[in-house]
Amino acid sequence: MSGVHFSVATNFDNGLPRRLAPYSAVEVFGKLSRDAVGGGRASYMLAPISKSILEEHARETNRNGLAFDYLINPACMGNREFTKRGQRDLRRLLDWLSEIGVEWVTISLPMLLEIVKTRYPNIKTKVGVYAQVNSPARARFWEELGADCITIEPLTTNRNFPRLRAIRESVKCDLQLLANSTCLKECPLSPYHMVSLSHASQSHGERFMVDYCLLTCSALKLSDPANYLMSPWIRPEDLRLYEAIGYSNFKILERDAPTDALVNRTKAYYERRFDGNLIEIIQPYGYKESRSKTQPHRSKLWDFRAFIKPWKVNPARLLPWREFAKMRGMLYQSEHDSPIYIDNRTLDGFVESLIDHDCANRDCAECRYCHAVAQNVVKIDPKYRDRCLGLAQRLLNDIRSGAMWK
Repeated sequence: MSGVHFSVATNFDNGLPRRLAPYSAVEVFGKLSRDAVGGGRASYMLAPISKSILEEHARETNRNGLAFDYLINPACMGNREFTKRGQRDLRRLLDWLSEIGVEWVTISLPMLLEIVKTRYPNIKTKVGVYAQVNSPARARFWEELGADCITIEPLTTNRNFPRLRAIRESVKCDLQLLANSTCLKECPLSPYHMVSLSHASQSHGERFMVDYCLLTCSALKLSDPANYLMSPWIRPEDLRLYEAIGYSNFKILERDAPTDALVNRTKAYYERRFDGNLIEIIQPYGYKESRSKTQPHRSKLWDFRAFIKPWKVNPARLLPWREFAKMRGMLYQSEHDSPIYIDNRTLDGFVESLIDHDCANRDCAECRYCHAVAQNVVKIDPKYRDRCLGLAQRLLNDIRSGAMWK
């Protein structure tokens, strides 16, 4: 489809860029599992690729006509950016990215953007979602700093069409929307989660984390399926609504997804139609394809050695996390069809009905429109729901009581 461009997560399978190219993909984005700045995913969530693997993947991406976007997008660097050592490490990272010909970096901290613009004029800058750009004033701030593209914060903005229109009219630089986010609407956990994930992927930070935010989010969604519909995803069929107000760049997740999943997601958005379970193209886990086929450098040892640290946490208290992760399809290949099913065709017209609904200024607990729709379209296996909720609550109780560390 002419005029629409996709930025797609990479799993560092060198066959991925070639398969994405026919579907209006213009770039892939990714990063090392840990580096001096950190980013939007914890190290344990990503394959432990080397610099040489990333460099070769960037070259293969370019050979297929796509750009490579390296993420230096933490929400917090622990103030290391103000130290000599922090500046030295940042310079080394950016020097390397410049030397290997990386065209783009995604940034969420203003000072980092100014550093890149001042010292590395050959690299284009994209503002990430962690910068929380959700108003014309914030968009203008980043444009005036020199941003070449801004990713709009989805949790408060993807369903707010008047605000999206106002942002588009306020700046001249490119804008990008995150297409398949399943975060909670206006998630109150988001600031905490962004900082936790940022530190969990920094070379010099405390990378160990027990993902309290993910557990809480999962429990809220399973307890109230309306949260699945209130998430800020954009269906392939609804791209036209965003194009009509000036948006043509869309970002597709997730970085640890198997190649087939990434290609199928991009193809669905390119064709602007998807028949099947919406969960398959928006959920950041639960893949039926084994990731080991396309990520041979990843292993179960890598996936779980981050948790086997008795000097940090009681390993026995983390056993429910392993079962929870397996049931949810996190880190593991999913062995069965998804126990959560949302027939995408049943949502035809759903987003249109929200355009004039003023969700931003309504109390969902009183409105309950999404709750009514969810009763008919969101199907969750009750045994699966009850078991996952039980595991999540057990883990959360251990966190609250302190038993996790005893």
